[in-house]
Amino acid sequence: MSVVSTPSQPPPEPLPAGLLQDAAATFGLLSATVRLHLLWLLSHGERDVGTLAEETGQTVPTASHHLGKLKLAGLVRARREGKRQVYVLEDPHVRHIVQLAVQHHQELSGDVRQSKGA
Repeated sequence: MSVVSTPSQPPPEPLPAGLLQDAAATFGLLSATVRLHLLWLLSHGERDVGTLAEETGQTVPTASHHLGKLKLAGLVRARREGKRQVYVLEDPHVRHIVQLAVQHHQELSGDVRQSKGA
């Protein structure tokens, strides 16, 4: 026999379908390991595309491709500094989501070294 508990709070208001689709699209962008890695790096400061490519183990064209998707979604922005394209994380909410997700898994694995100060 299963026991069904009644919540102590009323159920939340229904969410509009469009809002749920937009949130799911954000998580879809974050589901690609390379894009999550790019956002993790950018959550710790701006970087040029060459540095991001090197730090993620990608080619510059591959990193640029993923950064373009993140830029179209409004999660990052870019500016030109001479010949360099510098990227910065645009959305503080996404910064928080990325850092929480990484910290959560670091804690689960017992590896909390990099979560300090993040």
